[in-house]
Amino acid sequence: MNDILAMLAELKPEFNFEESSDFVMDGLLDSFDIISLTSMLEEKYNITVDGLDIVPENFCSVEAIAGLVKKSGGNI
Repeated sequence: MNDILAMLAELKPEFNFEESSDFVMDGLLDSFDIISLTSMLEEKYNITVDGLDIVPENFCSVEAIAGLVKKSGGNI
């Protein structure tokens, strides 16, 4: 989970993701950020995220992102 927070901080250092309950609804991540984060996750965890899984619901929290990584075959 800390790795995911570190990626989010690298992507958007101006935001405190730990204070948000929904990264997308709170405006911390937009569609371009989600694509960038997906690439980071694929590289870090050596996974391939299915295009159908690239939806806001899978990027709204650290837990949701971790679930996406696990669903894609990664170990967190």
